[in-house]
Amino acid sequence: MLIARGTTADADRIAALHTASWRSAYAALLPAAYLHGPVAEEHRETWRGRTAGLAEGDTDRLLLIADEGGELHGFVYLCTAADGRVHVDNLHVRPDRVGTGLGRSLLRRGLAWAAATHPGRDVFLEVLRGNDRAIVFYERQGGLRTAERPLRLAPDIVVDEVEYTWPAAQVGRPGEDGPEV
Repeated sequence: MLIARGTTADADRIAALHTASWRSAYAALLPAAYLHGPVAEEHRETWRGRTAGLAEGDTDRLLLIADEGGELHGFVYLCTAADGRVHVDNLHVRPDRVGTGLGRSLLRRGLAWAAATHPGRDVFLEVLRGNDRAIVFYERQGGLRTAERPLRLAPDIVVDEVEYTWPAAQVGRPGEDGPEV
């Protein structure tokens, strides 16, 4: 499995994997009409925008993809937040790759990048309440539950999200899969 930086050319396949991941993980949490309706186009627009202008030395954001034989198996996207922390905005693996260690490897590489590029800063992410598998995963990876709040996904869709944080001192110990990014 090759883990490398993502580029503009990866936008559509990242969006497709992101949508497949949501449809699998959020089937019981979000309306089917949303998951099988506008979410695919929303993800396409998001990833085309996010990948535009990605550069090798970018210190504000990182996109890593896991590819094998030209097939995308997972990705992680981190960016700096307005409050100075580093945000793991997305971490997804193909539904048939969940539980294989790929998510852990991507997260650890993202944490290693954060430690090297933004030393002394906390790293955080949000997960939908009810996504129990992901919550267990983030807790096993050392994430600490630091907040809960509502999230508006669409005008008529509000769900609760849980924030997990890796304190700066912990981010500096990326584990076996870092810091090769």
